[in-house]
Amino acid sequence: MSLNVVVVMDPIGSIRIAKDTTFAMLLEAQRRGHRLQYVLPGALGMDGGEAVATLAPLTVRDDPADWFSLGTPSVHRFGEGDVVLMRKDPPVDPEFINDTQILSVAQRQGAQIVNDPQGLRDMNEKLGALAFPQCCPPTRVARDAAALKAFVAEHGQAVLKPLDGMGGRSIFRAAAGDPNLNVILETLTDGGRRLAMAQRYLPEIVDGDKRILLIDGVPVDYCLARIPQGDEFRGNLAAGGRGEGRPLSERDRWIAAQVGPTLAARGMRFVGLDVIGDWLTEVNVTSPTCVRELDAQFGLNIAGQLFDAIERG
Repeated sequence: MSLNVVVVMDPIGSIRIAKDTTFAMLLEAQRRGHRLQYVLPGALGMDGGEAVATLAPLTVRDDPADWFSLGTPSVHRFGEGDVVLMRKDPPVDPEFINDTQILSVAQRQGAQIVNDPQGLRDMNEKLGALAFPQCCPPTRVARDAAALKAFVAEHGQAVLKPLDGMGGRSIFRAAAGDPNLNVILETLTDGGRRLAMAQRYLPEIVDGDKRILLIDGVPVDYCLARIPQGDEFRGNLAAGGRGEGRPLSERDRWIAAQVGPTLAARGMRFVGLDVIGDWLTEVNVTSPTCVRELDAQFGLNIAGQLFDAIERG
């Protein structure tokens, strides 16, 4: 059955196709004969109580010089036969939340949304990991800088981060007694007005921050270890990390088994777990990446596995 695959994403003209997971999904959907539709930026809306969007027919090509074409846009009412790939990058700000509210209406109209919009609203990617405390390193979340500072003192070193970032942005490594610690905490908490997270520093980061991909709660057999380079402690590819594919370890599979069924039950069909050493640090549900890198290194077709699941319903 041919599906109408509708993608909500950041502007397609600005992506790097060699690393873009959404693009891998679009290539696979097109290969299977599904129709592709691109939601023009900011074009989700409501009309008379129904979820609608301005869509342009989309054609994609695996060509870094000319990777897409758009047809004539028109207004579309969501319904049966629509599969919506919600792939906008964080931050999960009020506009992102508003879009998920509209997509919840589209879901009630019969569209299949990947990932579930209620789940996207409910699951902060940093806090979401803490639903599985048996998998996580020691962690504290607070607005109070003194509480976070005490955590750093207790553990000697900690990684400090906001709850709404991505790609390694605004993440700090600090030690007890660091003369910059006070200003780091003031900045992250906005003077006590915003929540921030402190996690015990994991020296295993030198071996990589592993991205484990789950499809309907089941892990792909390989992960991408994002290894810090030079004097950088962050492994994120966006921060210059080097991606090295590896088979999942027994501990990786244990973490996936702890987390996967709960996420699948909440409609989180495509998820990226971040694991450093033996510890889960984040659960990525908005726009997990690393498909292109793993496909290239191991001859996989992860988007194909996802669309197998989507086509089953």
